[in-house]
Amino acid sequence: MKKTKGFTLAEILITLAIIGIVAAITLPSLLVNVNEKAWDAQKKALYARMAQAIGQMNTLGGYGQFETDEEGAVTEDTAAESFILDALSKVYKINNVCGAGKLSACGVPSKITTLGAVSEITFPTKMSELNEKLLNFIGATNASGGSNANTKAAAFETVNGESVAVFYNPYCGSDVSLGHYAQSKICVNFIYDLNGSEGPNQVGKDVGFITAFYNKNPIVVAPLPYHTNAKMSASYSSDSSVLDAAGACRALNENLRIPNRDELASLFVNAPLLNIEESAFWSGTIISSGESGLAWTQHFNDGARNKTKRSEVGYVRCVYR
Repeated sequence: MKKTKGFTLAEILITLAIIGIVAAITLPSLLVNVNEKAWDAQKKALYARMAQAIGQMNTLGGYGQFETDEEGAVTEDTAAESFILDALSKVYKINNVCGAGKLSACGVPSKITTLGAVSEITFPTKMSELNEKLLNFIGATNASGGSNANTKAAAFETVNGESVAVFYNPYCGSDVSLGHYAQSKICVNFIYDLNGSEGPNQVGKDVGFITAFYNKNPIVVAPLPYHTNAKMSASYSSDSSVLDAAGACRALNENLRIPNRDELASLFVNAPLLNIEESAFWSGTIISSGESGLAWTQHFNDGARNKTKRSEVGYVRCVYR
């Protein structure tokens, strides 16, 4: 009789051990990829719903109230909460609203990790904590003025379980064709966490932002910044010694592009979450053609948005398509 050869118990145990080791090494990365794909889809869906809702509003400015003491100091600030209750909730389904000082009741995390896991910061609770440059700026003299109030953030939960903090400027102005400061055009900035206070609470993963500009005919953007590239020196010139601004991101990665004017202003608003340096950055919004033509730039040191000659050298940061 011919004997059949099988595996010994020791061989089976060794094989199972090897499989376990390989699974332990590969499974976490596979789970991360699955989570990030799910988050990407959820981000796009949230943005689509928010953009549609804000598009139904007649105005984004003027909501909320400020009570002051005899010296003019604000003693009560319900601007962001009033915007949610009196405006947004009329066009967007909301489960729960949390006023200033109660953001955690709506699942907003107390701390978040900045883009690229560079550092951990305390979650901002008012405009000046989101970005101090939103308050400290020189009003534009060649365009309609405007100012920001240092309003406190409120928050809400969506029916899909996202937690959203709201930073509101009741004094935002309309769009203009002249150079101006972005601060006066920001109406609402939303910072969302797709799964509430659950981890990783990291910008670029489960945490992101949506910004609405202009009191009339609002524009809503939700740029997804690329986290691994430092600023790149570029211009729109044919000078071969510098990168072409329009093609710099595409050359870096086919899934990247240069942000448009309002997307770049949104990056400025949320710059402390993104570790972006104080420089002047090109947008992809062209005003006139040719090297002697103009394109919009965003200055991250003071918030100025300028029409800049395309032959000048500036910097580029990229966003995902």
